[in-house]
Amino acid sequence: MEGASYARMPRVKIRELKDDYAKFELRDTDASIANALRRVMISEVPTVAIDLVEIEVNSSVLNDEFIAHRLGLIPLTSDRAMSMRFSRDCDACDGDGQCEFCSVEFHLRVKCMSDQPSMLPARTSSVLTTLLFPSITLILLSTTLLSIGLIGGCVCEYRGILIVKLRKGQELRLRAIARKGIGKDHAKWSPAATVTFMYEPEIHINEDLMETLSLEEKREWVESSPTRVFEIDPVTQQVMVVDPEAYTYDDEVLKKAEAMGKPGLVEITARQDSFIFTVESTGAIKSSQLVLNAIEILKQKLDAVRLSEDTVEADDQFGELGAHMRGG
Repeated sequence: MEGASYARMPRVKIRELKDDYAKFELRDTDASIANALRRVMISEVPTVAIDLVEIEVNSSVLNDEFIAHRLGLIPLTSDRAMSMRFSRDCDACDGDGQCEFCSVEFHLRVKCMSDQPSMLPARTSSVLTTLLFPSITLILLSTTLLSIGLIGGCVCEYRGILIVKLRKGQELRLRAIARKGIGKDHAKWSPAATVTFMYEPEIHINEDLMETLSLEEKREWVESSPTRVFEIDPVTQQVMVVDPEAYTYDDEVLKKAEAMGKPGLVEITARQDSFIFTVESTGAIKSSQLVLNAIEILKQKLDAVRLSEDTVEADDQFGELGAHMRGG
């Protein structure tokens, strides 16, 4: 219709929120926006991860490359990663790690002096880890950073992430540089363990057809669903929808209804403008911050698209002059 506005105002409703888990509804938008948000969360929200490792001494059973790879995959808390610079864009350093704007430096020095396998507990890793730029408070994932093996005869409540076990006389000394990056460059920078969304299902039972079934047939039909979507009321003996979101779009109940000669017993449709998101964070940033950062990055991308459209219009209007003024 002429003059009608197709602008949408998406709404978000939080269902469950923890440091490493979030579940929310995204309504009044379409699948393109939902999928764009999901992809940004996985691959374009920046975090900090170890990117360069210089090993001075390594007498452990693992070679240098193996240890460097394991260090890179350890999630580092990255609450302020958005405000850091990418090392490739930093004009304050030459990329050697000695820069407070784009990198963080760690030092690890540990040696096993006993006959028992040696461990550096994650909770005490800060003793052996020197942070040269403490103004960047984005390191140490609660109790998870550098753990080396097992404590002999000691059962720890939380061991952290195991890097390598050291026997008596074995030693590990290294320097590590953590830099800002995104999951599109390498998975170690991805802050998301999993990000999924599903269309919100709408389920309507044809009560008239359902009443034509016996109690045993109702049980068979309810049990045909692989997940617990339906239930029989013990008092009224009527079939109820108890958890529509447990439906996995497997069509099993539809096939069962047709096999029973009752097509149209239930109608299941997916709402095209309502999505249920499940977000699990690696721990680098909180799940809530992951969603907020993704929305901010998505807004920046849309602004860039709008700017490029304006640029194209300027080129159409001014021709070669507009391109020349931009240096094109």
